[in-house]
Amino acid sequence: MASSSHALKGTVKAPGDKSISHRSLIFGAMAEGMTEIDGLLEGDDILATARAMAALGAKVEKIGQGHWKVTGKGRLQSPFDKIDCGNAGTGVRLLMGAVAGYPVEVTFDGDISLRKRPMKRVTGPLASMGARFEWKQNEDRLPVVVKGDQLSAIEFEQPVASAQVKSAILLAGLNAEGTTRIIEPEKSRDHTERMLTAFGAEVDVQEVGEGWVISLEGGQTLYGTKVSVPGDPSSAAFPLAAALIVPGSDVTVEGVMLNPLRAALFDTWVDMGADITISNRRMAGGEEVGDVTARYSQLKGIVVPEMRAAAMIDEYPILAATAAFAEGQTVMRGIGEMRVKESDRIALMTAGLRACGVQVEEEPEGFIVTGGPVKGGATVDTAHDHRIAMSHLVLGLAAEHPVAVRDPEMIATSFPGFVSLMNGLGARIG
Repeated sequence: MASSSHALKGTVKAPGDKSISHRSLIFGAMAEGMTEIDGLLEGDDILATARAMAALGAKVEKIGQGHWKVTGKGRLQSPFDKIDCGNAGTGVRLLMGAVAGYPVEVTFDGDISLRKRPMKRVTGPLASMGARFEWKQNEDRLPVVVKGDQLSAIEFEQPVASAQVKSAILLAGLNAEGTTRIIEPEKSRDHTERMLTAFGAEVDVQEVGEGWVISLEGGQTLYGTKVSVPGDPSSAAFPLAAALIVPGSDVTVEGVMLNPLRAALFDTWVDMGADITISNRRMAGGEEVGDVTARYSQLKGIVVPEMRAAAMIDEYPILAATAAFAEGQTVMRGIGEMRVKESDRIALMTAGLRACGVQVEEEPEGFIVTGGPVKGGATVDTAHDHRIAMSHLVLGLAAEHPVAVRDPEMIATSFPGFVSLMNGLGARIG
């Protein structure tokens, strides 16, 4: 439960980026030799991926807090049991691409939430490359058996920008015959392209209009390397959002990744009148990072450019929470992808905000939030979705009455230590 708080003050460090953490473990296991990872996020989703890589034949060791070593053999092997990915949608989709090009048989499963998420967006193009899939219960949903084989490269045009689909195809393309080519009319996160290069692969990226074409020659070998995981902008968003809506607040989050394809939320908040500054820009793990400071601001509603959707799709729940305190309407459209995340995030945010007295108009591909005094005083259903839970707890810090969430334990999937970090800044969450 989160209650109205006094001003939040202080400086904290962003947890390791979730996307980079998943990839560092997977790429390290596929590579030849040792990969040393510093700053790994040790949330439940990432730990599930770490266990998966060990089951697939890599040696995975925790050396210290956030410090891990992965020793790969340049190949993956069939596990003795099924791979349980927990709640990790990124983990399972990338893993299906990773195993597809090896002569292995792997059963993938997950928790009740992950079992509801569509998988054919990934398995479809992988099947066209030559991988085989056997659905255990419902087609397009986990559990599924993946049978890897000799693959043939494909040219694939993404109907909707998705870093997970692109990454799965590229990982499969490493072991495919020919050149795998992916066409993206809109740009999605480029962490995989950057990290493949760091592991010694050659990836060609050509900008075309608002998107790009990514090409990868098959038969390449990855080699172990050092990975410094930058701070996760999706996690940094929560303490920064709290600072924007709780009067008198001034919060700095250090070491936040500033990749343009991940930092669109900050641009959107600035457009809404947020007092946000970025200092100490530097490079870490091949990504630009910086220290982001947010201060209490009188926000104004805006029409969020739809072109930003791919660069902030995970941040719309917390954006909606801050929009509840803005003057006027905040219009968020072109975000139908939110309906197939860990939950239907459009429906859940709409229901949660309405329960807290906020005026919300739900649309098939988005919603409109009208700001004003937020009553709170509700217990919000999260459907086991960590971002829904954290967004409403942040909302509760500035609402008139406390806000509680169901299934708060799911926060640990992406942000272990969320409550203690927030309370250390002066929040009242318990």
